[in-house]
Amino acid sequence: MRPPYLLLDIDGVLIPFPDTEGSSPATHTRHTVVPADRSADNPVSIWLNPAHGPLLMHVIRTGLVTPLWCTSWRHDATKLIGPLLGLPDLPHVDLPRPQITTSHPNGYLWKRDHVDTWLGDTPAIWIDDDFTNLDHEWAAERTARGHATALVQPDPHIGLLAEHLVEVLGRAALLPFTPAAAFDGSSEAKAT
Repeated sequence: MRPPYLLLDIDGVLIPFPDTEGSSPATHTRHTVVPADRSADNPVSIWLNPAHGPLLMHVIRTGLVTPLWCTSWRHDATKLIGPLLGLPDLPHVDLPRPQITTSHPNGYLWKRDHVDTWLGDTPAIWIDDDFTNLDHEWAAERTARGHATALVQPDPHIGLLAEHLVEVLGRAALLPFTPAAAFDGSSEAKAT
């Protein structure tokens, strides 16, 4: 059995949202990137914590998880965000581009239905800042059906903390599977 997928969000996890005063955490450094849907004269400013790269690499190198991006950044996650953190190329879940005005159009995270179908019966640990109670109920129901699912939810104004990754490793270590070989960037994940 393969290790569980580690689904990684970016906004609110690696890129925290500004606080009420418009500030990002002091641990984060400003970068300017040009996503695929923008021109070079219309870049985006983002704030990343340089400590996240080594922390995530530690988790990845354990072989306890199969990492991939699960974010509206889609392919830009590997092209723009990953290199700034020193991460290898990671596959991504090819999420749709829905025309929505809220991230919870049905009372739960818009990504969830697509992720549920994509995962099939594979266990997963999903880090995202935007889960609702309905998402936590979905994870519990999925786990009860034999498809272990854990949701890790950072505060969107603080983002990912070391203790979130300790939780990931703790949950992954409890699952019955054969750890993967050290991650070399050539994952067999079914993402694109």
